Formats: sequence, C-alpha cells, structure tokens
Amino acid sequence: MLFMPSPALPPHHPEHSHPSEDAGAGHRSGGDDAARRPLGPDGDAHPPEEAAWPAVSYVMPVLNEERDLREAVQAILTQDYPGETEVVLSLGPSHDATDRIAAELSAEDPRIHTVHNPEPNISRGLNLAIRASAHPIVVRVDAHATLSEGYTRAAVATLLRTGAANVGGIMSAKGRTPVQSAIAVGYNSRAGLGGGAYHGHGAEGPAESAYLGVFRREPLEAVGLFDESIARGEDWELNLRLREAGHLVWFDPQLRVTYWPRASWGALARQFHATGVWRGDLVRRLGAKNSLRYFAPPLLVVLLALAVIVGVLQLTGVLHGIAAAVASLVYVPVLMYAFVLLGAALTAKDAVSPRVRLLVPAVLLTMHVYWGTGFLRGVVTKGEGTVDTSRIRSAG
Repeated sequence: MLFMPSPALPPHHPEHSHPSEDAGAGHRSGGDDAARRPLGPDGDAHPPEEAAWPAVSYVMPVLNEERDLREAVQAILTQDYPGETEVVLSLGPSHDATDRIAAELSAEDPRIHTVHNPEPNISRGLNLAIRASAHPIVVRVDAHATLSEGYTRAAVATLLRTGAANVGGIMSAKGRTPVQSAIAVGYNSRAGLGGGAYHGHGAEGPAESAYLGVFRREPLEAVGLFDESIARGEDWELNLRLREAGHLVWFDPQLRVTYWPRASWGALARQFHATGVWRGDLVRRLGAKNSLRYFAPPLLVVLLALAVIVGVLQLTGVLHGIAAAVASLVYVPVLMYAFVLLGAALTAKDAVSPRVRLLVPAVLLTMHVYWGTGFLRGVVTKGEGTVDTSRIRSAG
C-alpha cells in the first residue's frame, strides 16, 4: 500500500473543550499555529518553536490499578512538553482503591479529569476518554505503564517529521518481584511475543501496529476510533484501519515506555488466554490480514497435544513397531521448542537473578500454551463474551 502523510493537525476548537480545561489556561500555547504548519520536503520538519507545540490530550483506561496509577499519572505530569496538556482518566468498574486515587489526583491537578466507563472494556474506555478530550494530539497511556522522560516531545516531533497518523515506540517490560520480572523477560524476548518491533526488535520506520500510540485526532476520528466490539487486540485492528485508509503508522525506537506486566501465574494465564481468544476472533473477521506469526502458538498447542496422544498410545502398546517409530517424529519439533525455551532463558540480558532466569522457560510456555488454546477457541466460538479477568480478579 502507498502511504500518504496525514492531514495537517486540525485547529483547536474551544467549543469542544472539557469544562476543567480552562483551569490550565495559564500555560496555554499556540497549538493552532503548529497544527497548520506544513511539513517540509519529503515529510521533513524541524521541531516547532517552544510556543508552537500543538496541545496534547492524554487518555488512560483504568481498571483495578491502585498499585501503578499514581506513578503512571505522575510520569505524564512531569513530561517536559512545552504545549498545553490535559489528562482524561476513564474509570472502569474497579473493586480496589483505584477510584479514590483517581479522585485525589484530579483534586491535586486541574489538568486531570475523569469519565465513567461502566464496563471492563478497554476500547469503550478509550473512546469515552477520547470523546471527553479536546486537543489535536491524542496520547494513549495505560495505567500500568510509565512514560520515559521526553516521550511526548519526541513523539510529537516524529508525527510532524513523518506525517504519520500514529507513532509508537518500545514497550520495555519490567518487574518488581521474581515472577513479574520473569514475565517481563518473556515480554521482551523474541521467543515470547514474536519479536515485534515495539518489543525492541526493529529499526525506525513504517509499522504494522504501534504500542499505545500518539495519534493525530483527525485521522483517528475519521476511521471511527476503537472498535468497541473487540476486547483485546483493539490497537492492532485500529492501526489496520488507519493503514487501509492510506495513513502511516510509524515505529520510533527512541520512544520508550516501561510496562508493568501481570505479577502472578494465574493473572498471566488469564490474560494470554483472553488475548488469544480475541486474536482468533480477529482471524475469523479479517483472515489473511493477520500476520503469520499469530498462528505459531496454536500450531504449538496442536503439536503438544499430538505428542501427548502419541506418548500415551506408545506406553499402552496401542502403537508399536514401525507405526510407533514414525509417530515418534512428532517429538522432534517439541524437543526443538524445548531448546528454544532454554536458549531464551540462558541468553536473556534482562534476567536480573538466577531465580528469574530459571522461571523464564515456564513463563514462555504459559504464554504460548494459553495464548494458543485461546486462539483455537476464538476461531471456533468467536470472542464475544470473553473478558480479560486478569485485572478483575487480581490487582496483579
């Protein structure tokens, strides 16, 4: 597909402003001028003057995030971005202290306001926050993610430089406990989530999708925001629609976000099963538009199931002789997979201790098996009604 630069940033419309926006008027910048500033030759653009950066709306879906919410919001508020900013927290039906913390944050800083999301649906929460926001740049932030210093300034500069509709960077997973640290290693590993660019395995350039995302509002709204019928994989599907509409999605490795993954085995399994179900549903809907890498985990599950069946039949004597020898070939890819797990653990640079390194193979196996079984379920039964309960049952 031939990509085209997105239109210039739209002018800011005061009539769409949220009531709490005026409280931050003391640091209002000339975002309108930056919005209308054309790109240079070949999409090149110099960073705007300090008084000309476009205004930014941060949107954050929140559900049971008492542990990480304050840190995530603080990382937003301390960004060195020169333009006007606002933060919209979309509060789902949490059962911990999340809502109280959000109310405290809103009372402490007039740039922060909240909207109510009645369902544990990320897509709906994001859309509610986007519609409640006002500015021409929309920055998605998750409550279990921490923006690096200079993230917003660099991302907006990249939007202006490339003409992209959406820009994203690297998800750098980290952990606080041995289990969470091992899960973080799995996220960062090529063996864990397929080696996507936003896991730190790519060079700057056009991308299939983007982690979180820094969007121009005009193309984001033009394609209809997030699809609320999709509970997981909503970011990939939105970026697909942007690309099909002729817009550019861009990966910039200088943009880095710290991601705090699930902190327990059960939460990890529930998360990956739900994610697999919805990827299977997306395959039903969109077929060959899905990358081939998404078919690896379900293929692994089938191979593991065949190996178990063959092993049982051999042990019980049902398979014997030449038939048993031929059937034993199923063990070859299983053994190769075992070596991949061991290799990933031994070569992981971010395994902070021997204990963490020992846990990595089990983490990768959990990711792959639960994602793969979920995928097979989603292909057969669709994703409707499947909810990621990993942050509903547990704050981890």
